Amino acid sequence: MPDVTPLTLRVAHTRQLSPLIRLLCLQAQDGAALPGYTPGAHIQVRVSLADGREDWRHYSLIELTGHEQARKTPASYTIAVRLEEAGRGGSRFMHEGLQEGSVVRVLPPRNDFPMHDGAPGAVLAAGGIGVTPLASMAAARRATGQPVRMVYAGRQRSQMAFLDELQALLGDALEVHADDERGAALDARALVAACTADEHLYVCGPQVMLDAVLAAAQAQGMARERVHFELFAAPAGEAGDGAFEIVLAQSGQTLTVEAGQTILDCLLANGHDPMFDCQRGECGVCAVDVLEGEVDHRDYVLSPSEKDSNKVIQICISRAKSPRLVLDM
Repeated sequence: MPDVTPLTLRVAHTRQLSPLIRLLCLQAQDGAALPGYTPGAHIQVRVSLADGREDWRHYSLIELTGHEQARKTPASYTIAVRLEEAGRGGSRFMHEGLQEGSVVRVLPPRNDFPMHDGAPGAVLAAGGIGVTPLASMAAARRATGQPVRMVYAGRQRSQMAFLDELQALLGDALEVHADDERGAALDARALVAACTADEHLYVCGPQVMLDAVLAAAQAQGMARERVHFELFAAPAGEAGDGAFEIVLAQSGQTLTVEAGQTILDCLLANGHDPMFDCQRGECGVCAVDVLEGEVDHRDYVLSPSEKDSNKVIQICISRAKSPRLVLDM
């Protein structure tokens, strides 16, 4: 985790946006202004998990007025949390463990998903609760008169947070894709094909959506620097994942990474302190050199040629295709 002093905030109010999505407004206990942020930023909240341990969870900040001052010296932070029934308990804590008046520890805003200055047009593609950072982007661009349009996909309208607000904000510049109405998931190829040459594409949603959009962008020759993305949750494991060994070359220690465990989690459980941050394969902080073995790359950082070289692994998400990996650590 970054070495940043947490803020101590209280839950000012909450609201249920849908059966699975809860909005929380967090304020300083003395009512003072909070550290500012830019559209796309997130905070990290300390949560209690089902097994009794504590961890940090990322939540994008939501600001729908688009006014710069509301982000520069915010009186509160607004987030929305989707309940993940199959998760480790972080979202349940946010839904059931916090009430108005509860006190939480929060790391100040950080933006790993910024809007890029100078982009003539922006297409915002949201999947489910991935709408949260994109809603702030849409509001900011509207407020400054910059072109923006959004494609918002979800299983059904009743599960899509901030839909009314976005329709009022964007009007005809909002395309809503409800799977149950269309009879199919969002067509990533059509989404990319509809982008003009001067538009940047911003994508936030589940892994299956992100994978489809990135594949479509690559297939259609969309320049990589025009595609920006963020996952709203850590990618899930894949069917067939099994245990494998890692050898730490500098000490000779051999550890077993279990089927439902990441290399990072294995190292932490065995007393090691590797560098890491996002835990979603996006930031590249946890890269480790590979000396032997074949990597099952699952990150979004390395280029195809870097993956083919088999010389580095993002330990927060990637695994082994071979029975053993020898890592330079």
